[in-house]
Amino acid sequence: MTTHRRKKVRKYRGSKTHGCGSMKKRRGAGHRGGRGNAGSGKRADTNKPTTLKDPLYFGKHGFTPKNTTPVFAVDLRYFQQTIGKLVSRQLVSEKSGLYTVDLAKLGYQKLLGGTVGKFAQKVHFITEYASAGAIEKVQQAGGKVEVTHPVDDTPDDAEKAEKPGNKEPG
Repeated sequence: MTTHRRKKVRKYRGSKTHGCGSMKKRRGAGHRGGRGNAGSGKRADTNKPTTLKDPLYFGKHGFTPKNTTPVFAVDLRYFQQTIGKLVSRQLVSEKSGLYTVDLAKLGYQKLLGGTVGKFAQKVHFITEYASAGAIEKVQQAGGKVEVTHPVDDTPDDAEKAEKPGNKEPG
C-alpha cells in the first residue's frame, strides 16, 4: 500500500514563498526576460549567440506537400539475416528451398539492394517497387522479384519530342 502524500497546499502553509525563493522571482515572466522567444529584438541582444549561429532561427522555411504517401523500404540484408525467424513466425512461406516473401504483409512497399554484397538465398519477392540493384542481386541468387507497380523509365527527351506543341520550326 502506498503512503499518503501531503498536498502541496498543506505542505507549504506557513512558508511565505512556497519554495520559490524571493517573492520577486515568482511574479510573471519578468525574471526570465520574457516568455518564449522574447528579448531577441533590435534593442535586447539577449539571444544574440543563438540567433547568429542558427540561420533558420527566424522565419518559415520550406513546405510539406499534402497528398504524399510514404514509401517504406527494406534492404536485402534484413532478409539475409532474418529469413529463418520470418519462416518460423509464418510471415514467409517456404517450398522446396524457395522462399516466398510478400512485402505488403510485412508493411513494406519497396525492396532495396544497397548494403548487401552478394545475396545468398533463393527468394521470390512480391513488392510494389524495387530498385534495379535489388532485382539484379535476387536474380543472381536464383530468385525472382515480382513488381506490382512498375515504374515507367522512359527518358524525358522522348516525351518532349512526342508532344505536338514541341515541334521544331522548319
